[in-house]
Amino acid sequence: MTTHLPRLTTIPYDVFANPAASVLLPIALGTAVGFSSRPKQTQSAYLAMKQPPLRPPPQVFGPVWTLLYGLMGYAAHRAVTKYPSSLTSADQMRSLYSAQLILNLLWMPLFFGLRKPALALADIVSLVGLNGYLTYLYFSVDKVAGFCQLPYMAWLGFATYLTAGVGHLNNWDISESTLAKRAKRT
Repeated sequence: MTTHLPRLTTIPYDVFANPAASVLLPIALGTAVGFSSRPKQTQSAYLAMKQPPLRPPPQVFGPVWTLLYGLMGYAAHRAVTKYPSSLTSADQMRSLYSAQLILNLLWMPLFFGLRKPALALADIVSLVGLNGYLTYLYFSVDKVAGFCQLPYMAWLGFATYLTAGVGHLNNWDISESTLAKRAKRT
């Protein structure tokens, strides 16, 4: 499966070999994507959308994602630098991790940039599947790495619920014009 992923999209081994680099890379990339999405506009759009029950306030997402990015980076460091399991190689884990990080970073531009909740839902469902497999592989190499993935998996499940809920409750249209019309009616 992973042998067909291009090497250009795979994070170099040296990043995984250094625990600080492995932790800081996803945090830095996630922060860059978050700030490039214009946080104030993103928060106001988020609040203008019809939301499913249990939605957290927008201020929760930054700290939660920072913690999760750090955990996923540390898990990747531990899994890639341990002896590979009989299930996979370190190169395959690097490729899978790189692919999931790309999918993760695409969600915000799909949802808040393009305002395409259906595409964002397809992205996050793919992300859940890929990370479920990656978590399984991590557990086969290093239990700590596997356990570090569990909060991320739980949050991805919750984020999938929120994405599907927002899409459904807003008839899969969260365009600026639709949200502006809705705001005028209230």
